[in-house]
Amino acid sequence: MQEPFDIEVGEVEYAVFPEENDTYTIFKDGVEYVKIQKDTEQLWLKLDSETDLPLFSEDEEVRLIGLQINAYLGE
Repeated sequence: MQEPFDIEVGEVEYAVFPEENDTYTIFKDGVEYVKIQKDTEQLWLKLDSETDLPLFSEDEEVRLIGLQINAYLGE
Protein backbone atom coordinates (compact mmCIF):
# COMPACT_ATOMS: atom_id res chain seq x y z
CA MET A 1 0.00 0.00 0.00
CA GLN A 2 1.22 3.47 -0.86
CA GLU A 3 2.31 5.95 1.81
CA PRO A 4 0.23 9.08 2.55
CA PHE A 5 1.22 12.28 0.75
CA ASP A 6 0.26 15.95 0.58
CA ILE A 7 -1.17 17.89 -2.35
CA GLU A 8 -2.24 21.49 -2.91
CA VAL A 9 -5.29 22.76 -4.75
CA GLY A 10 -5.04 26.51 -5.05
CA GLU A 11 -4.20 27.79 -1.58
CA VAL A 12 -5.54 24.70 0.24
CA GLU A 13 -3.31 21.84 1.37
CA TYR A 14 -4.72 18.33 1.70
CA ALA A 15 -3.26 15.14 3.19
CA VAL A 16 -4.06 12.12 1.02
CA PHE A 17 -4.23 8.61 2.48
CA PRO A 18 -4.42 5.92 -0.23
CA GLU A 19 -6.67 2.94 0.38
CA GLU A 20 -7.68 0.01 -1.82
CA ASN A 21 -9.25 0.17 -5.30
CA ASP A 22 -8.24 3.74 -6.23
CA THR A 23 -9.93 5.09 -3.09
CA TYR A 24 -8.42 7.90 -1.04
CA THR A 25 -9.26 9.48 2.31
CA ILE A 26 -8.63 13.21 2.20
CA PHE A 27 -7.79 15.28 5.27
CA LYS A 28 -8.10 19.07 5.35
CA ASP A 29 -6.74 21.09 8.28
CA GLY A 30 -5.93 17.86 10.12
CA VAL A 31 -9.51 16.57 10.03
CA GLU A 32 -10.96 13.82 7.84
CA TYR A 33 -12.69 15.75 5.09
CA VAL A 34 -13.89 13.41 2.35
CA LYS A 35 -13.35 10.01 0.73
CA ILE A 36 -12.99 9.94 -3.03
CA GLN A 37 -12.66 7.22 -5.64
CA LYS A 38 -11.18 7.35 -9.12
CA ASP A 39 -13.71 6.47 -11.83
CA THR A 40 -11.76 7.59 -14.91
CA GLU A 41 -8.69 9.76 -15.46
CA GLN A 42 -10.81 12.91 -15.35
CA LEU A 43 -13.73 11.75 -13.20
CA TRP A 44 -13.50 11.31 -9.44
CA LEU A 45 -16.43 10.44 -7.23
CA LYS A 46 -17.13 11.55 -3.69
CA LEU A 47 -18.10 8.64 -1.41
CA ASP A 48 -21.00 8.82 1.01
CA SER A 49 -19.60 9.27 4.52
CA GLU A 50 -21.88 6.62 6.02
CA THR A 51 -22.07 3.93 3.33
CA ASP A 52 -18.89 4.54 1.28
CA LEU A 53 -21.03 4.28 -1.86
CA PRO A 54 -20.20 6.65 -4.74
CA LEU A 55 -22.26 9.81 -5.10
CA PHE A 56 -22.76 10.47 -8.80
CA SER A 57 -22.94 14.24 -8.59
CA GLU A 58 -20.29 16.57 -9.96
CA ASP A 59 -18.08 18.18 -7.36
CA GLU A 60 -15.42 20.57 -8.67
CA GLU A 61 -13.28 20.37 -5.53
CA VAL A 62 -13.24 16.55 -5.67
CA ARG A 63 -12.31 16.71 -9.38
CA LEU A 64 -9.42 19.08 -8.68
CA ILE A 65 -8.17 16.96 -5.78
CA GLY A 66 -8.30 13.90 -8.06
CA LEU A 67 -6.35 15.66 -10.79
CA GLN A 68 -3.66 16.60 -8.25
CA ILE A 69 -3.52 12.98 -7.07
CA ASN A 70 -3.02 11.90 -10.70
CA ALA A 71 -0.25 14.47 -11.10
CA TYR A 72 1.46 13.35 -7.88
CA LEU A 73 1.32 9.69 -8.90
CA GLY A 74 2.65 10.54 -12.35
CA GLU A 75 -0.37 9.27 -14.21
